[in-house]
Amino acid sequence: MASERAEIPRETGSGLRRGIRAAAPFVLPTFAIGASFGVLAEPILGATATIVMSFVVFAGAAQFAAVSVLLDGGGVAAAVSAGLLINTRFLPMSLAAAPALRGGRVRKAVEAQAIVDASWAIANRGDGTFDREILLGATLPQALGWWSGTILGALGGSVIDDPAALGLDAIFPAFYLALLAGELRSRSALTAALLGAAIALSLVPVAPPGVPVLAAAAAALIGLRRRSAA
Repeated sequence: MASERAEIPRETGSGLRRGIRAAAPFVLPTFAIGASFGVLAEPILGATATIVMSFVVFAGAAQFAAVSVLLDGGGVAAAVSAGLLINTRFLPMSLAAAPALRGGRVRKAVEAQAIVDASWAIANRGDGTFDREILLGATLPQALGWWSGTILGALGGSVIDDPAALGLDAIFPAFYLALLAGELRSRSALTAALLGAAIALSLVPVAPPGVPVLAAAAAALIGLRRRSAA
């Protein structure tokens, strides 16, 4: 699989189309997750703020975490902190993908906005490098799915009494399980995944929202150690 990814052409436009095609299976679940977020957030934030949040933040896990804190009676500071903790996973992800981005700091910062979970996984060649055009292309349809789903949920969610009754609450974890399944191509990847799951599960009952995810990311050091040794 790694060798196949390394052979992806880099011609202008080709990578974008490959990224769009590769992300196509994620558009419908992303749309559904966006709709469920819109339904959940609208009674708390209002339709306009919910839609604006999805356009500006564009990070499903962080948005759900922040809104969940508000739903449980937490303050704005706690909600923002929960979202920021969830999004700390993008720090190591961005550092890994940064060499593939182009231009100066400003342009790289703009292109880095395309780093979302599925796009990062799709653009990963498997050898520690990333395809920039595939990364950008994979994010385009997902962004449209997320934004349009949020708009539908925020504006029309009042007709859905219970999102869980439609199974919308199960789509979010299923989405990440699909990403994980595509990444388990080696023993080290499987070991890192199992260790990360164990860390997260052990901390969920006692740690604030976001901390289990951040701590579980330490499991990725297994792959880093192996690469350094090589």
